[in-house]
Amino acid sequence: MSSISLNTHIRAVVVDDEDLARQVVRELLGTHPEVEIVAECANGFEAVKAVAELKPDLLFLDIQMPKLDGFEVLELIGTEMAIIFATAYDQHALRAFEVHAVDYLLKPFGRDRFEAALARAKQQLGGKLPTPSELKSAARSPGEYAERVVVRDGTKVHIIPIGKLDFAEAQDDYVALSSDGKKHLKQQTISALETALDPKRFLRIHRSYIVNLERVARIEPYGKDTHVAILNDGTRLPVSRAGYGRLREFLDKNA
Repeated sequence: MSSISLNTHIRAVVVDDEDLARQVVRELLGTHPEVEIVAECANGFEAVKAVAELKPDLLFLDIQMPKLDGFEVLELIGTEMAIIFATAYDQHALRAFEVHAVDYLLKPFGRDRFEAALARAKQQLGGKLPTPSELKSAARSPGEYAERVVVRDGTKVHIIPIGKLDFAEAQDDYVALSSDGKKHLKQQTISALETALDPKRFLRIHRSYIVNLERVARIEPYGKDTHVAILNDGTRLPVSRAGYGRLREFLDKNA
């Protein structure tokens, strides 16, 4: 996105499950004719659809929403816009936002704080935010892991509970997530996904594969010094030498 001047027309989307909260943002933007609200969304699904269709410059985004939270919305829409979070999160998460130069409004907020956030967002319009997976992992408490994975398919959103994820395969800057016999392509590196998953439940068995340990039935030799993991449904996944050691250790413990 090219640099944008303070007087340039800015198209904004407001996302909050509370009508009153959206109304507050609407009223505070009343003194900013350069900012046009092109959509208001009451949940994350509406937000993903609106951003995909309207491609706004600025997003006012609530964090704590039903169905999809603000972080999951960000994962699905990308980072080609300025974001102002509206949140009641604790100080740990707020510090994570500050580190990543993402501004936030701590509810309830007043006009002065809103003006400061808007000014900062305008300055960011010419730049690019950190990847959504970095934001999500930074805001997690130590020992806290993802309970589900969200995937966007056009304007549709698929939610995969972690227990339903069989394995993940790296495909350049994407991962193919296998669940219930279907594969969903998500723009995320396999390393970022690995960080989000509980290491007691998921294991990197190869540079290109992460497996749900509950799905592994056995390991078999495959050529010289190589192995394959056989899953409960018969799927065969390559296992690297380092991955074999980790997988063997897990299976021995749970034998």
